[in-house]
Amino acid sequence: MKQALYILFISSCLAIISCKKEKKNEQIFEKFTLDKNLPQNDTIKLLSKYPELKLYKKEKLESKTRTAYIVQIAGFLPMDNYKCSSALKNDTLEISLNNNNGFFGNGVLIKVFDDNFLIKDIDPKTLHGEIKFMKTRPVYEKLVLNKAHFQKNDTVYGFINYNTKVENFTKDFRGYFKAVVK
Repeated sequence: MKQALYILFISSCLAIISCKKEKKNEQIFEKFTLDKNLPQNDTIKLLSKYPELKLYKKEKLESKTRTAYIVQIAGFLPMDNYKCSSALKNDTLEISLNNNNGFFGNGVLIKVFDDNFLIKDIDPKTLHGEIKFMKTRPVYEKLVLNKAHFQKNDTVYGFINYNTKVENFTKDFRGYFKAVVK
């Protein structure tokens, strides 16, 4: 009898621990804000006056004009060499704000689905042509888009304000972006 109670107790403890682990791995979606006037924003208008960044020599540019003005402060180093691309995959819009130079990249992937969004941080420690994500602890997330539903060839205009803890430092990621949905 004692052995059966002991086994039942251990099984219950393991079940509780596994439930807590599953909760940690859950993806938490946030609601984004709509602003139909975003295409008329001064920063968005300025993007059209500058050529797109070329991060490496053989890079094929998708846009003639600048697609993003994002400033990221991670530790002490500010970076502002980000580009935006977006693609519709089934019913999810994926927005990439990245500064990939062919060997490493840094930035975020935003998944937009049913008036919600999820931000995944791109891991810069990857092999050539590979995209991996790293675990972070978001502190603050805000996404503003010009509309809620997109189709291919639409232009997505947006603003992101994202603060997260990465290992032993804080990453602050903020700015405007635009891209044609592919």
